[in-house]
Amino acid sequence: MKQTVYKGLAAWTLENDALCLTFLPGYACKLASLVSKKTGREFLFQSAQSVLRVPEYGASFAEYDSSGFDEVFPSIDACPYPDGSWHGMPIPDHGEVWAMPWESIPAPDGTSAKALVRSQTLPYVLSKNITLKENEILFEYCAENTSDEDFKFIWTPHCLLACSPATRLLIPEDLTEVMTVEHTTKRLGPWGTRHTYPLTTDVHGLKMDLAATEPRTVRNCEKFYFTQPNTAGWCGIEHTDTGEQLIYTYDADKVPYLGVWKTQGGYRGDYNLALEPCTGVYDDLYVASKIRRVAVIEPKGRYEWKFKMTVK
Repeated sequence: MKQTVYKGLAAWTLENDALCLTFLPGYACKLASLVSKKTGREFLFQSAQSVLRVPEYGASFAEYDSSGFDEVFPSIDACPYPDGSWHGMPIPDHGEVWAMPWESIPAPDGTSAKALVRSQTLPYVLSKNITLKENEILFEYCAENTSDEDFKFIWTPHCLLACSPATRLLIPEDLTEVMTVEHTTKRLGPWGTRHTYPLTTDVHGLKMDLAATEPRTVRNCEKFYFTQPNTAGWCGIEHTDTGEQLIYTYDADKVPYLGVWKTQGGYRGDYNLALEPCTGVYDDLYVASKIRRVAVIEPKGRYEWKFKMTVK
């Protein structure tokens, strides 16, 4: 483990012959950079900001740097907690944990680390073990319910990826339909509109390839979910100009849903995409609970899952 400074903040790196990972322990232990040492490619989206600000609890995600990999838990959208003793408790934008202090302990060998966060408002502890091995990063998660009631949550890896018009989504072939949930979309229609995947026709009658990345100049945003569970437990991207790939694999029974975010110059002028395996849909924990598409931890129970990123 090497201690360093990244965009004005204290950082530490996990590194081997294939990859170099940079984490920010004071910024919710976020993964700020993922670089292939073979090609020099930075796989994570990087904003133009040279100095990062650490968010306070309850901050609006839009007011802070959105680069890198933030943990989103226990909801994506701001919403009230759905029921039980915490009914109506407000959950902030993009959840709590991206703007909370984590405890983090990197191992001396420089290839593994542990991190943990405990909510002050809701009954959970979220922890992760991080292991770097060859060209793979393994995250082993555990969400612990500290209460005597069921606890409901949505988790997703809000990992914004650098992209170009040569970047394509890699999705299991049996996922053939999506539903849009982005209100600012220019092409996919209002929330709830369904489209065939990958090829569809947009609201203007134009053909559209949802696996493709459009240029920044279109100034568009898209967010959609596949309407079927992703039972294959994998997804990824390919940079077709170089053949490089980033593949996610994860426990399909624990993380059954898959969302995709693209901002092609639309949101703040950013240019990135995100593959978002989720434990619930559609971004809002309150809604997910009502339609019974949400993860539930039994009283005093634990919910464990694995998420792996492989660079090829």
